[in-house]
Amino acid sequence: MNRIYPPESNYLMSAEALRQPHIQFLTVQKGETVVGCGALVNHGDYGEIKRFFIQPEFRGMQLGVQLLHALETRATALHLPCLRLESGIFQPEALGLFTKLGYHQREPFGQYQANPYSVFMEKSL
Repeated sequence: MNRIYPPESNYLMSAEALRQPHIQFLTVQKGETVVGCGALVNHGDYGEIKRFFIQPEFRGMQLGVQLLHALETRATALHLPCLRLESGIFQPEALGLFTKLGYHQREPFGQYQANPYSVFMEKSL
């Protein structure tokens, strides 16, 4: 992400931040190899999807769909009313997946500010 977006439009969470108790981090494996990941951040009144990624050579295998459903299932178990996310304009595969699975565009939320590189999305659970 650092190569394709300017620093002020890059909202990556550090590995240390992902270890907090209000965050669930899931991985997708093919055999012993981790090929994707995604995090659910519990903000109390909504959940946020962070670090959602499937390695390019494993896309098209429905792994992203399975991972997103797993994150949604966990959010539902936490009684979160919706999931929100920030993605980038240079990630059409991710935006297409989110749209296909019921996410719609919305205004910036939380700490985010509007910028030309971000797309903000939400899905009611």
